Amino acid sequence: MPGGSSPAVAVHGQQSSSSRSSSNISSSSSSSRSIVWFRRDLRVEDNPALAAGVRSGEVVAVFIWAPEEEGPFYPGRVSRWWLSQSLHHLDSSLRSLGTPLITKRSFDTASTLIDIVHSTGASNLFFNHLYDPLSLVRDHRLKESLSAQGVTVRSFNADLLYEPWEVNDENQCPFTTFAPFWNKCLSMPYDPAAPLLPPKRISSGDVSKCPSDTLVFEDELEKASNALLARAWSPGWRNADKALMTFVNGPLIEYSVNRKKADSATTSLLSPHLHFGEVSVRKVFHLVRMKQLVWSNEGNKAGEESVNLFLKSIGLREYSRYLSFNHPCSHERPLLTHLRFFPWVVDENYFKSWRQGRTGYPLVDAGMRELWATGWLHDRIRVVVSSFFVKVLQLPWRWGMKYFWDTLLDADLESDALGWQYISGTLPDGRDFDRIDNPQFEGYKFDPNGEYVRRWLPELARLPTEWIHHPWNAPESVLQAAGIELGSNYPLPIVEISAAKTRLQEALTEMWQLEAASRAVMENGTEEGLGDSSDVPPIDFPQESDMEIDREHELPRINNTAVRRHADQMVPSMTTTSSLIRVEEEVSIDAGNVAEDSRPEVPSNINFEADTQREVAQALPQFNPDILRNALHSTAESASTWTERDGGLVPVWSPPPTSSRSEHYPDDDDPGIGNSGYLQRHSQSHQMINWRQLSPSM
Repeated sequence: MPGGSSPAVAVHGQQSSSSRSSSNISSSSSSSRSIVWFRRDLRVEDNPALAAGVRSGEVVAVFIWAPEEEGPFYPGRVSRWWLSQSLHHLDSSLRSLGTPLITKRSFDTASTLIDIVHSTGASNLFFNHLYDPLSLVRDHRLKESLSAQGVTVRSFNADLLYEPWEVNDENQCPFTTFAPFWNKCLSMPYDPAAPLLPPKRISSGDVSKCPSDTLVFEDELEKASNALLARAWSPGWRNADKALMTFVNGPLIEYSVNRKKADSATTSLLSPHLHFGEVSVRKVFHLVRMKQLVWSNEGNKAGEESVNLFLKSIGLREYSRYLSFNHPCSHERPLLTHLRFFPWVVDENYFKSWRQGRTGYPLVDAGMRELWATGWLHDRIRVVVSSFFVKVLQLPWRWGMKYFWDTLLDADLESDALGWQYISGTLPDGRDFDRIDNPQFEGYKFDPNGEYVRRWLPELARLPTEWIHHPWNAPESVLQAAGIELGSNYPLPIVEISAAKTRLQEALTEMWQLEAASRAVMENGTEEGLGDSSDVPPIDFPQESDMEIDREHELPRINNTAVRRHADQMVPSMTTTSSLIRVEEEVSIDAGNVAEDSRPEVPSNINFEADTQREVAQALPQFNPDILRNALHSTAESASTWTERDGGLVPVWSPPPTSSRSEHYPDDDDPGIGNSGYLQRHSQSHQMINWRQLSPSM
């Protein structure tokens, strides 16, 4: 990232970014004072930014809470609870090493950091990379501002095995599908850097003029619900290390066999720890690979298979950042153009029934009840409930993604967005959109004995296993014996699967017709018709998504803007209401066949001056367009070239050539949705944004 006179971290050769970062830390001023800015790296072990600060001299550790900057993705209740616990744990660890954690409440992170630099007299700012578009632009602006004031600003890789710009195909272009990307990662000429040890002690900088603000992460209405979370979860980097060791020395060996069981703890449960950076992915990778070597020497084929499957989930977490970096609007728009023409059903009554677990499909309802009660879902259940949301109810996928963001402990924008895009079929290696998974059959696959359903749907607890996943087919005598009255104490199916299949086929037919008409208009250059679908704004989130309970305390906003409401993160009631909005009626059943799937390839001719700025500005409306324009167009060199800037070598990229669609993944490798540690699949965007010119290393 260009930054005045500040030297950039070198990005070249065959040396990993983390090891380069450590080797390039300045040691010329051992008594200098450094700000170490913590974000989603809440640990003292394997933290390159903290290591840089310790080696440079005195350290001022800082965390800034500015949730309003996240726009609609204000952290949910359970996510805020986790963050508060993790920060307390981090502060305790830092104090034991010699320095406190300074916490600040802010509405403008960059301005607050600049104030901290001035009040502490710091000469360095160190932080670790993030890859979402908001963070990239904010970090770029901050680095330019501080560098112009003579402050040394350096950033490091603490979240990935390899930086996004280090992994390319044979033409030095980004990969467009997961399989070749992960194969390239596993065959890199250098291994990911070994994790760094925590510092033995930290020399604290003078913070007398920089007092901490008291951060409020919950209100009185949330405390009772949050108290239950502490019974099941232990945030904090030391607890993350314990969870990792427990998994590696226990369930990992049978991961390939047990990972599909929804009624038991068969996954690593590491994703919240990974999202908040309480454990580094490098440490996870190295520990798991060591187990793989041991089992390989022992001839333990099952153990080796388990390791390969688990490492693939780690790889797909990497890929979520890779695709977010290369396609920064993936949380707003589908990555394949045709889904922009899909006639989504905008029905808030459907949405409410889904999130309250009252769809009439036991596996779906059990999953949604568990999600609210615990902030957690098994990856297989995430696939089931999200597929039902998109394919059966045909609700806008961004609604589901937003609700997962509000309710998951491991809510992660990159993984959530791309996971939902996978389910929606908008990725070259994603699911076909016309495939509907029957929740009844999925129930007997992932919950064969019905124990998961009985745990979360007590009203069905007495129903025999034979009928547990399709109570509507059970004889009346069986229902009476189980105390079930369908339509009363348990709902009838909200949509019949057969009707959903018919409606989906008709919707897809309409989508392809609209897409073909739009393409014809653009090719003919006429003014009539639909025009470019990128001009169509995303469907707004529901205006009122509360669950018929009192609203939460509302935090103040600056500039007299509307206050954010968080009621969709509160405990749902089980009552039903009439539909608030219904813009699409049931479709007829005599539509023609769906047009053959002809997903577009990635275009190579891109108009950066118009399309890129418009789309990025829509995704990041709060930033000055001039900042984006300068960041996106700061260089104009050709692809796969190297240029010297700010004392370091940085890569400069142009859009890649057209890429072909890859085959779909096997059915049994479906990714988990919305989990930073689970499988996600992604694609090339309809517009390849030259985002790499904004890479954190520059």
